[in-house]
Amino acid sequence: MKPVLLSTLLLLAPATTALAGEAFDTIKTNDKLICLVNPQSPGFSAPDSNGVFQGFNTEFCRMAAAAILGDADKADIRGIGFSDSMKTLAAGGADMASRSITKTGTRDADPGMSFVATTFYDGQGFMVPKSLGVAHAKELDGATVCAEDGSTTLLNIADWFSDRGLSYRVENISDKTARLEAFYSGKCDVYASDVTALNSDRLLAENPSDYMILPEIISAEPLTLATRPDPNLEAAVFWAFQLMLNADSLGVSSQNIDTVIANLEDQPQAVQRLFADDGATADMAAKLGLPSDWAYQVVSQVGAYSEVFDRNLGPETPLGINRLETANAAFSDGGLMYAYPIR
Repeated sequence: MKPVLLSTLLLLAPATTALAGEAFDTIKTNDKLICLVNPQSPGFSAPDSNGVFQGFNTEFCRMAAAAILGDADKADIRGIGFSDSMKTLAAGGADMASRSITKTGTRDADPGMSFVATTFYDGQGFMVPKSLGVAHAKELDGATVCAEDGSTTLLNIADWFSDRGLSYRVENISDKTARLEAFYSGKCDVYASDVTALNSDRLLAENPSDYMILPEIISAEPLTLATRPDPNLEAAVFWAFQLMLNADSLGVSSQNIDTVIANLEDQPQAVQRLFADDGATADMAAKLGLPSDWAYQVVSQVGAYSEVFDRNLGPETPLGINRLETANAAFSDGGLMYAYPIR
């Protein structure tokens, strides 16, 4: 069941009855949430000096654990390859994946996993060594392209080159380390991936300034959280993400939430609905089987969406992405991030 259908079921369910869900119940029984990420994607997911995964995508693993278990640190974050991550999720070996998986029609139709919330709107592009001497993708006729096995990248490349009558050869390499080594050693002329991933992967080069990302974006890539099929789990993840967007729109962050809570009666009604003991999120908790203070735990432990974006990808990070210049800006700023109402 997808979140878009869940509202109908909630209207029919008694307020005190939580929806049954095997995956959701397992998370609560085990007191941990297993979440899969890319094993080496600086800014998005990469282990720190202590071997703990950090980055934009890991924050949504922590978000889900905070919402369901009340503790963001109960997210068991594991690095795994792209194809293996979807196989593992479909086999029930993990609870969710937050690793830049594009939601597509055929993937969403697969009963083995559910696509829940798009956390980043991206597009596919090309990275080349500056020594190749090209400035635009139309100059890549005859190029050898390194790409990831099992991804939409291969399909997008085939469409793009075919539509323009350009020839190419692909090095289809599933292991990311091997794929980057092939590109940086000169085995491939071009490295193809989502533009944000290209920015991240360029940082792994010995001399990042020797490489450039071409200006063309050849596809739409809605990068989406995926979970095991389970109405409770899907709803918890979906609404926890919407909470982060709502907090953003209302000016609530991990830095000021305690002050907001302390003066809740002076806050706008929309803020009170999020954090009051008898507010909308408390009503949702009773229906979904979440901790009564799940909204507070998500914002206080993880933060609002803009906090997560800026501390991992923003102008003060190595990736240096200005959210306002991307489709991930708030809807009010011309972007696609639109907070669903919590009331």
